[in-house]
Amino acid sequence: MAKKTKKIETPIDQRETFVSIQKSFADSDLSVGEKLKTLYVLQQADTAIDKILQLRGELPVEVENLESEIEDLKVKAERLSELVEEYTKSISENKLNITECDDQIEKYKAQLDKVANSREYDSLNKEIENVGLLRQIAEKNISEIKERIFEKKNELEVVKEKIAVRTEDLKAKKEELSTIVEATSKEEALLRANRDECAAKIDARTMSAYEHIRHSSDNHLAVVSLFNGDSCGGCFNTIAPQRLIDIASNKKMIICEYCGRILVNPDFE
Repeated sequence: MAKKTKKIETPIDQRETFVSIQKSFADSDLSVGEKLKTLYVLQQADTAIDKILQLRGELPVEVENLESEIEDLKVKAERLSELVEEYTKSISENKLNITECDDQIEKYKAQLDKVANSREYDSLNKEIENVGLLRQIAEKNISEIKERIFEKKNELEVVKEKIAVRTEDLKAKKEELSTIVEATSKEEALLRANRDECAAKIDARTMSAYEHIRHSSDNHLAVVSLFNGDSCGGCFNTIAPQRLIDIASNKKMIICEYCGRILVNPDFE
């Protein structure tokens, strides 16, 4: 009993083109004509979806950028608030140091009246001088920290104002985008359902070539009908008469020799 030979599937190359799949194009459950028409309907659905997305323009990107910017500003505002809190705490600590210095100075001054000799007297005066210097340092620290707090609070106000402005901008952009999406949502849903139905009928290799050609061309067209009866609807170069006959027959996959797009019968429209 003869063993059945297992067909080896060639891995799909993401750089696939219609030229590279030309030999295997007819190897499908669909006839060549049906496959060409399905591809053309798929292209029409994708083109219509592209137009809907173009209506939204840069709005989705603008919304995303604004959300990101607001988040960064909030993080900055939080950090500034933390700094102000740290500085305020530092002022309290320095004030406590001043109080402690005052207590020590009073203590040493009281001891001056009870000294027994000049050596002890000079030692206490030296201690009073040192503590006085520490007190001056604490007062200087408080003055410098107050300036930093003033700067950071001003910076915080600027950041808060930016957040408020950007939040209003985001609200307006979201409302504008929502209006466009709502107006086109039903149409887009139908188009995507139609697209999915067509894509399900096409083999993976052909779909890979279709997506590659579509996304590598400026107008996102991979399957086109004739322009003015004798030119490619994608690049507008003139097609040879014999190839026009082949296109009309719906029995062959005809590829534009200039741009690599599939050319289909205008009757499909």
